[in-house]
Amino acid sequence: MHLPQLPLEAFQRGLPSPEPCAVAERQRLLACDGKAAARGLHAGMPVTAALALAPGLRLRERDASAETEALLGIAAWAMQCTPNVALDFPDMVLLEVSGSLKLFGGPGEIAARLRQGLVAMGYSARLAAAPTPRAAVWFARSGKPCLIVDTDLLENELSALPLSVLHCADEEALASVGVSNIADLLALPRGGLARRFGQNLLDTLDQALGRLPDPRGFCVLPEKFCAAIELPAEATQAEALLFAAKRLLVQLEGFLAARTAGTRRLLLSLRHRAAPATRIELGMVAACREAAHFALLLREQLQQTALPEAVRAISLEVQAIEPLAHANQSLFSDALREEGNWPRLIERLRSRLGAAAVHGIALCADHRPERACVHLDRASAHLDRASAQAEPGAKQLALDFDLRPFWLLERPQALEEMEAVPCHHGPLKLLAGPERIESGWWDGADLARDYFIARTADAALLWVYRERSPAGAWYLHGIFS
Repeated sequence: MHLPQLPLEAFQRGLPSPEPCAVAERQRLLACDGKAAARGLHAGMPVTAALALAPGLRLRERDASAETEALLGIAAWAMQCTPNVALDFPDMVLLEVSGSLKLFGGPGEIAARLRQGLVAMGYSARLAAAPTPRAAVWFARSGKPCLIVDTDLLENELSALPLSVLHCADEEALASVGVSNIADLLALPRGGLARRFGQNLLDTLDQALGRLPDPRGFCVLPEKFCAAIELPAEATQAEALLFAAKRLLVQLEGFLAARTAGTRRLLLSLRHRAAPATRIELGMVAACREAAHFALLLREQLQQTALPEAVRAISLEVQAIEPLAHANQSLFSDALREEGNWPRLIERLRSRLGAAAVHGIALCADHRPERACVHLDRASAHLDRASAQAEPGAKQLALDFDLRPFWLLERPQALEEMEAVPCHHGPLKLLAGPERIESGWWDGADLARDYFIARTADAALLWVYRERSPAGAWYLHGIFS
């Protein structure tokens, strides 16, 4: 994979810039975008001439560290296709895919997969495949879309490439003796080439043709994911921020796929010029790695987030990943066994309504109704305490849900009493009870109550109790659905 626009895309993939953009090095243009090219700007042009043609040109100095960071991020993303990924600085990523051809369907399918992902991340690339890494680099530099697997075809295809693909210091000297392409170079006597231009030139040719080994050091996939993207212009709109964040989410998806893993928590930081960064945390019910799903949840969050000022950069961080279980393939169509995806629904509701608005329930071994369950999100923090406070010798409660309401009031509501009859919008008729509950003597929260099922004048069913005390006050504790 050759990334000819990497010096520019290292800065500009966050948002489309309204002005023409270019990157310069030593007072000459190194790369420019389509808007700049439309005004006559091109690589190699002096900066003064470029500014004369495009007075509104956004000009950046080349940042080699940003390019290296981008290459490393692309390499980690590309490991979803093969674990053997190497870098060829300053703008090349090499993949050894011989072991992945059957898995992905051949070099054409792998190239299409890589091209689609690179575009989604905001990179433009030239892709090529060859039996040797050196030959693949030359084909990619030339822009020739070659996907060669057969070694017998290699020399013939290489011969047509221009001499410029070598990036050789002796290019001008070779051109002076009539060499314009690889075929001309191969036709010259090897002894004369070695004497005039050195053995290194011959070794490079032999590596490209597979006559000499060309070992490469492979990248190591990092344990954690962290990536950032700078916006060419400050933004406040949710859609603009989401556009940039999607670039990072696609990169994350490839990173997780390379590890056959997913995550339950993402941390997105929106960086401002003066104000502290705005942090957005996405929590998933189940581990996943799909960028489209992450983007769906993030959209809900961004639309509700109040920004102190415009955003100038976005960073994405994932600390904890976990393996994803592989699902068995079915003999039948997925449409025949389509089921509701409850974890995804819960995640969307939490993103839209807030984490505290959607939760599950975990049971606790305690006869006291208000202590018989905890919210699932807080269960890890409270279950140990709940079990420690459970009734001595209690294993599991055998609850009769026919006699229990599914809606308990957060706090019991005191009821008026008229002629020894509890009232709630009128006198209540007691249908069943009493059910005596005496518990909590071991933890200082002792209670003694007689519970009844009562019916209101409009036929609603309530769960009420009377305290077993001299006062004997009545309370409403639950409502039957």
